[in-house]
Amino acid sequence: MDPVERAHSVTIRDVARAAQVSPATVSRVMNRRSTVDVELARRVQQAAASLGYHPSAVAQGLARGRTDLVSILVPDLGNPMFQSVLRGISRAAGVEGYRVLVTDSHEMPLEEPFLAQETRLRTDGLVLCSPRSHDQELLELAGKLEPFVLVNRHVEGLLAPTVAVDYAAGIRALVAHLAGLGHRHVAYLSGPMASVSNQQRLDTLHASAEGRFELTVLECGSMHEDGYEAADRALGTGATAIIGYNDLVALGALGKFHAIGVSVPDQVSVVGFDDIAFARYASPMLTTVAVPQEALGEEAWQRLSAVLRGEEPPADVCFTPRLEVRQSTARNPR
Repeated sequence: MDPVERAHSVTIRDVARAAQVSPATVSRVMNRRSTVDVELARRVQQAAASLGYHPSAVAQGLARGRTDLVSILVPDLGNPMFQSVLRGISRAAGVEGYRVLVTDSHEMPLEEPFLAQETRLRTDGLVLCSPRSHDQELLELAGKLEPFVLVNRHVEGLLAPTVAVDYAAGIRALVAHLAGLGHRHVAYLSGPMASVSNQQRLDTLHASAEGRFELTVLECGSMHEDGYEAADRALGTGATAIIGYNDLVALGALGKFHAIGVSVPDQVSVVGFDDIAFARYASPMLTTVAVPQEALGEEAWQRLSAVLRGEEPPADVCFTPRLEVRQSTARNPR
């Protein structure tokens, strides 16, 4: 048996026999309880070292009543937006000695409540990022998930701390930009059906486009391949500008236009949303709406950390995104 297998096969009872103490004493030593005699603690530590015993981090957390772990549930970890939020949380939590476990619901709203409860049971707190569940479902789940923080979503009546983005303001800025360039027909490549932020974008687009330009909404998705597949359909509507649900969709459309010889922005303008890193290095560089992604994670941690310490969390915050005009938009060529 190799050393790793041997370490995994050693139990707390083996250490207790070797140290000639009770398993309860071994448990208290491993959990750094001060009630154990110094000599007994030394014997236990020596026995554990000689046997290659390493206590389970989960078991230790249960014994202490805390795990020093927090979890984040995201709808799609393949999206760089959520990766950046995770980075913000991980860095801030790490400073305070916490590690972050990640769960991906893979854009399956029906799985989300079960995943949220399961990950919360294993950790001290939870960050729900862009949940796809209905408002009522989140309200009913809240008592089982506390403490938790809501990111990229606002639910009326939910008492959990919230960190949100004013997507309506971002869409209004895009609409003003495209209307100012003379575009009279715009296509929107819609995001996941269960996405609340997609619905916010849609509602604001319909309201803001009225009297400015014709709006065509096409079912799409949230990934590169979705934008690539939808680009032909968007062009076929006669639209001179295309708004992607997010940057990944817009970048997918850019890729398709490059493949079929459609010049951006000379023949059609393309815009995204989020301002992921790839947007700045695309060719042409993508006009988009910048969301402070890592700051969302940092602010979420500030609120969860306060609750974990038994303190009043900071007030809810809502970020206003900003328009980043780059090379993928130009005046209406028609």
